[in-house]
Amino acid sequence: MDAASPQLDRRDGRRGVYVPRRPEATPLYRAVADALETFLASCAARGRTLPGFVEGELRAFLDCGILAHGFLRVRCDACRCERLVPFSCKRRGFCPSCGGRRMADTAAHLVDRVIPHVPVRQWVLTVPFALRYRMAFDAELTGAVLREFVRAVRMSLRRRARRRGVRGRLEIGAVTFIQRFGDALNLNVHFHSLVLDGVYVTRPTSAPRFVALPPPSDHELRLTARRIACRIRTLLFRRGLTDDVDPVEADHLAEEHPLLALLGGAAVHGRAALGNRAGRRPVRLGDRIDAEDVNALPAMCCLVDGISLHAGVAVPARDRDRLERLCRYVARPPVSSERLSTLEDGRLLYRLKNRWRDGTTHLVLEPTELIQRLAVLIPPPRANLVRYHGILAPRARHRAAVVPAGPGAAVDPPEPRDDTGQPSPVDRTPDASRRYSWPELMRRVFAVDVLECPDCGATLRILAAIHPPQATRAILECLGLPTRPPPIAPARLPSRVADLDFDAC
Repeated sequence: MDAASPQLDRRDGRRGVYVPRRPEATPLYRAVADALETFLASCAARGRTLPGFVEGELRAFLDCGILAHGFLRVRCDACRCERLVPFSCKRRGFCPSCGGRRMADTAAHLVDRVIPHVPVRQWVLTVPFALRYRMAFDAELTGAVLREFVRAVRMSLRRRARRRGVRGRLEIGAVTFIQRFGDALNLNVHFHSLVLDGVYVTRPTSAPRFVALPPPSDHELRLTARRIACRIRTLLFRRGLTDDVDPVEADHLAEEHPLLALLGGAAVHGRAALGNRAGRRPVRLGDRIDAEDVNALPAMCCLVDGISLHAGVAVPARDRDRLERLCRYVARPPVSSERLSTLEDGRLLYRLKNRWRDGTTHLVLEPTELIQRLAVLIPPPRANLVRYHGILAPRARHRAAVVPAGPGAAVDPPEPRDDTGQPSPVDRTPDASRRYSWPELMRRVFAVDVLECPDCGATLRILAAIHPPQATRAILECLGLPTRPPPIAPARLPSRVADLDFDAC
């Protein structure tokens, strides 16, 4: 179910059953269902295919929230009212429903069980276009760039703490979200780090003590940005990714997955890679504004050698509601279904979250252009998108002493050790309360109790999980609901394969 909307159900008056709103009615679902087979067939006609994890994610999205693929039966024992809850795809690419639930779950976990009650500042690092392309499907390179970023921020905090007379072993704490998307659904791999706005002073004989620090000055911000840029240049030189190296030989993605490399290279610049609009940007809508009416850079932001560093957003200590909103913002899914609509001619209109400097407020996309952008926003398998640093790292020595104990859950215990100081062979049982249930998340984010009966106010009870095809079909037939998934449009290929322009971009 769509965790991004509290309006979940509509009532079937004939049976007194509340059924979820049909996901196939959303513009995003219709666009993918209408153009996916055509896009895949056109690629196969030229001997190019997408990696299995990308195609699997696109197809799984078409099964998310469809009652014909299985659901939960929830009933009110007082008035016999029922609610059907369809299964979700549980993917982490672009699905707004599953991404919204993961966003709320991650934010609640960080606020309740990870981030201490201290000031927090958001540091945002954006890298040049060429590096974004290389980082998109290279988890090792992404991790190396992130380490240099966190190392420079750590040095900045420690340097400012030393200037204020703070002595001892100084540790920082941070949680980084690796975002792969921009506001226009373009490929933009960048980092959002929620850094504790201060340092912890740790001593062997006492508990860690937090020392808050003032905001970084413009000079400190520029110094940190220059250090990051220098370290990234050194990193790329060691990996043989400098400008003087043949880009064809250094591009391993193009050798393994040429189609994905073509889509990624175009999506970084916000252009179409295939079809009649190959190499062109989408149509822009909006009122043009004068350049002098727009500031060059926002406050506490600097640009050095293509490296953009921003640290202007801060949350004071104890303001947990604002902190949770910030966590939801950095953990949000790439696509907002509420900002996508369909025009009369079948094209898609995507509303930008913020107006661009030239006045652009909307983008007009062809359905195949949307799929091209969605394909490169899907993260590769086993690539972690949330990282913990410093004292908040999972195995940090002092983590248990600083993280808060969430409601009904204790923090992770320290690793068991024997008398010699070596790790003990005692098995550690994972914390079963790490995950929040779907009703808890909806109640927390939208103040909506989804387990409350809409007729009498009693508590609904889960009866069963229905997933065998025969049982699913029988129940849906009894309720007068569709027993088959929504139809997927067949491939529509041009009369000549030559009409497929793969090389213009």
